[in-house]
Amino acid sequence: MPEGARVITIDEVETLPVLGGELQWHPLRHTLGIRAFGMNAYTAPKAGDLVVEEHTEESLGHEEVYVVLAGRATFTLNGEDFDAPAGTVVHLADPKVNRVARAAEDGTRVLAVGGPTDAAFQPSPWEPAFRAEALARAAQADDDLASLRERPDFPKS
Repeated sequence: MPEGARVITIDEVETLPVLGGELQWHPLRHTLGIRAFGMNAYTAPKAGDLVVEEHTEESLGHEEVYVVLAGRATFTLNGEDFDAPAGTVVHLADPKVNRVARAAEDGTRVLAVGGPTDAAFQPSPWEPAFRAEALARAAQADDDLASLRERPDFPKS
């Protein structure tokens, strides 16, 4: 592989449950060390799960593109629903557009790419918060398991 090149699959990127576990995030920008723009993927194990959290980009001024890689999603843009099967590209030039998407099929996966139109890209402040939430959930699960193992009725093998 030439220097400065890397090839991975999204399945190789850690999946972090965020927003209370409702959203399954693949931190592509962080994993690949991308500095020029934001890029993340989201996977919904089952229909009805979030694949894009509800938000606007007003505070950051980001233009965004969402690509449905697998499955089918329902995007809601400023209250209007749009069907988005695999291969659909949703471009949001206006950061004020309120957006959210839910999986319409199990296994729906969406790629999100974005950044400011008038300035150098800076990572979104929510990225470290998402990572911290996922780590805290994992630590809590480890603590819960350790507590269970201490119980006398816990099966010993």
